[in-house]
Amino acid sequence: MTPNNLPDNLSMPACTMIPVLEYEDINAAISWLTDKLGFTERWRAGVHRAQLSFADSAIVVTEANPAKPIAKTNIMIRVKNIAPYYERAQKQGAEILRPPSDFPYGERQYTVRDIGGHIWTFSQTIANVVPEEWGGVSTNL
Repeated sequence: MTPNNLPDNLSMPACTMIPVLEYEDINAAISWLTDKLGFTERWRAGVHRAQLSFADSAIVVTEANPAKPIAKTNIMIRVKNIAPYYERAQKQGAEILRPPSDFPYGERQYTVRDIGGHIWTFSQTIANVVPEEWGGVSTNL
C-alpha cells in the first residue's frame, strides 16, 4: 500500500491528486517543466501524454484538443524551502509573476507562469497558523 492507503501501481504515483494540464506542444512543456522547475519525467504515452513527478507528487501533461480552448490552471506545490526552486526558475528565465513573499497564513510563496499559461505557486510553510489568525474560518481541520 502507498502512504495514503491506495493500492500500489507502478504506473501511478503515491500521491492522491494528479492535475492534468493541456499544452499545445507537450515536448516543449516537458522540457520547460523539467529544466525550469525541476520535474522528472516518469513516463510518456506516445506523443500525446506524459506523467511528471515532483517530490511525492505528480502531474500529467497532455496534448491540447484543437477543437476546444486550453484550460488554464493554478497549481500549488508545497516544498520545505522555496529558495532553490525560485533561484532555479529565475536563473532559467521562467516568467516570475510574484517573487518570494511571506503571507499571514504562514506561507512563503513565489509564482511563475509556464509556456502554456498555467500558473505555478511554490509554497513553504514558515509558521503553523490557524485560519482565524489571518481572517479565515476553520471548517474541517
